[in-house]
Amino acid sequence: MNNLRERLIHLHHCRGIGWKSIFQILQNDPTLSTIYNTPSSYYERILPLSKSQMNIFLKDLHSIPIQSMLKQYRNNNVGIITIFDQEYPRLLKEIYDPPWVLYTAGDTALLNSEKLLSVVGSRTPSATSKQSMTKVLAPLINQSWVMVSGLARGIDTIAHQLAIYHNGKTIAVIAGGLYHIYPQENKHLATTISQNHIIISEYPPNTRPEKWQFPMRNRIISGLAQGTLVVEAKERSGSLITADQALNQGREVFAIPGSILELSCIGTNKLIQTGAKLVLTSEDILSEIHVSTKNKS
Repeated sequence: MNNLRERLIHLHHCRGIGWKSIFQILQNDPTLSTIYNTPSSYYERILPLSKSQMNIFLKDLHSIPIQSMLKQYRNNNVGIITIFDQEYPRLLKEIYDPPWVLYTAGDTALLNSEKLLSVVGSRTPSATSKQSMTKVLAPLINQSWVMVSGLARGIDTIAHQLAIYHNGKTIAVIAGGLYHIYPQENKHLATTISQNHIIISEYPPNTRPEKWQFPMRNRIISGLAQGTLVVEAKERSGSLITADQALNQGREVFAIPGSILELSCIGTNKLIQTGAKLVLTSEDILSEIHVSTKNKS
C-alpha cells in the first residue's frame, strides 16, 4: 500500500494530467505497479492528452524526485492523505469526483468529524450578515459542529472566525497549494487554522492559485459536509456553484434569506424559491441533518 500511495502521489504531481487521466490510469492499472516501465504508446492510447501535455506528463513521471519531495513535506509539517488511506474524509469519498490526494496542515481528525457544516457566501457581505451568521452558527459551534469554508474574503472568513471565537473547530479548503495562501490578508488566519484546526488542498503545496481552481475547490467544501449554508449570494456567484454541487452530491442546502432590495441577496432568495431550506435559527439546520451521521462509520 505504501508503494501504491507513493506512486499515486507521484502521478498527482505530474503536470499535463488531471483527475480524469489519473482515473483512467487506475482503471487500467489499479496498483500503479507498471507506471514507470509502460511505453509512451500505451499512455497515448488510454489518455486523451495533446502531444505537449503528454510530453510534460512523461517528463515529470520520469524525473520528479518524489522521495525528496515527500521528505521536504514532512519537514514542513505537510500531511498527505490519499484516497486509499483510512483517514481519507468519509463523506468526501462519496462524491462523484473525490480528490485523489489531499495535502494538509493541521488536525486531520477533523476531516471525519460527525458534525460538519459548509458555509459559503459573498466576498463583500452586508453589515447584517455577520449578525445573522452569529445567531445561526454560534449555537451549532457550541454543539461541536465543525465549520467548513474556503478561506476567502467575506462570509468564508467570518465563518472561520466565528468557529475560532466560540472555541469551536474549522476546516479551510483552499485553491492553490499550502505554500501559497490566498488572499494575502488571510495569512494570519491561515496560520491560526493550521495550528489549531486544519487547512486542506487537493493541489501540491507549491501550486500557485489559479482562477479555474476555485470552482473545483467548491466541490470539496460541499463534499466534506452533511449540508451547505449559503448566507448571501448574488444571482451568479461561486456560492451558488457550491450549492449546486451540494445538491448533486445529495447533501442538504440551506439559505439565510436576505432583503429583496439587495442585489447581493437575489441568489440566496432564489435558492429558497427552488427548494433550499430557509434558515432563521440553528434549529432549522439541526432538524434536517442532526441524524444523518448516526449510521455511518
